[in-house]
Amino acid sequence: MRPIYIEGKRNGYGIDQCGQTLTVGELIEILEQFDYDRPIYLRNDNGYTYGSITERDIEDAEEEAEE
Repeated sequence: MRPIYIEGKRNGYGIDQCGQTLTVGELIEILEQFDYDRPIYLRNDNGYTYGSITERDIEDAEEEAEE
């Protein structure tokens, strides 16, 4: 099955330096156009390296602050 890539990029050292980003709703809306079972990978440096995404990689900032 053909993967979906999310291009990784580094915009800054803090989220305040990153500019506009997608909301959860916007990301869901974009992903809904693809087959449900297609794998998603992060693509870095124009395809020089790749990364997988798992449920453990997604973290709520509030949970992070509590730790």
